[in-house]
Amino acid sequence: MSIEEKFDNAKDKVAGKAKEIEGKVTGDKQREAQGKAQNLFGKAKEAVTDIKDAAQEAVKDTIQDYKQDSKKNIDK
Repeated sequence: MSIEEKFDNAKDKVAGKAKEIEGKVTGDKQREAQGKAQNLFGKAKEAVTDIKDAAQEAVKDTIQDYKQDSKKNIDK
């Protein structure tokens, strides 16, 4: 996950939590709901980024394994 992605995800989560608290304090249910939604959006983006990173790592590992297996077959 890049620094920009981490920052963007954290920004959404923090801003969402702030809106949620603001809504609770002022009694504004709509603002509270907006905050919850933005917070969840930040968490969802973070999860998607984590999945993307894991998939890229798996692909790299698979390619490395393939290269190693190919080299073993050539050496035989």
